[in-house]
Amino acid sequence: MPRWKPDGRERLVVAALDLFTEQGFDQTTVAQIAERAGLTRSTFFRHFSDKREILAAGQELLSRLLAEGITSAPPSATPLEAVAAGLDSASGEMTEFNRELGPRIHAAVEANEELRTRNAMKSIGMAAAMVEALQERGVGEAAAHVAAELGVLAFKTGFARWSDPDRDADAPAELVTYTRAAFDELRAAAAELR
Repeated sequence: MPRWKPDGRERLVVAALDLFTEQGFDQTTVAQIAERAGLTRSTFFRHFSDKREILAAGQELLSRLLAEGITSAPPSATPLEAVAAGLDSASGEMTEFNRELGPRIHAAVEANEELRTRNAMKSIGMAAAMVEALQERGVGEAAAHVAAELGVLAFKTGFARWSDPDRDADAPAELVTYTRAAFDELRAAAAELR
């Protein structure tokens, strides 16, 4: 059995999702995931601390990309324009691999209460990263929280639409198109609340 291949992390994610679908999250072991991926348990633990972490893979990177996009927005950008820049930054890094795995990850999370709770924590982490980046730009706490929550909702909505296996074959291929549209919809909805 090979000890290392450059796509080990991706192979572990795919193997885990296959097993979660076949036998359920609780019944799947780390050893089974590693075996299915053609890797060792020690390789698994080089990439993930436990099997739950597979479903949150990339959360730290996503939060960082959102914050970096906000930070790099022009100084004249409003809080919502800065969040839009964060969404563009994060969306631009999502690949076809992310799109294909989206529905499978969603199904695994929805089938397990612990994973649903963990997924909610992921959203909180994304929002916190954006709030911090906005506050570093001088945005007040309340405005930073509102803008960040709109950003999280826009990302989740856009990602769900982008990764929907039933989406039109002629639909745009880039995630950024979906997150921008979702963010525009949410901004318009927020304006109606006055």
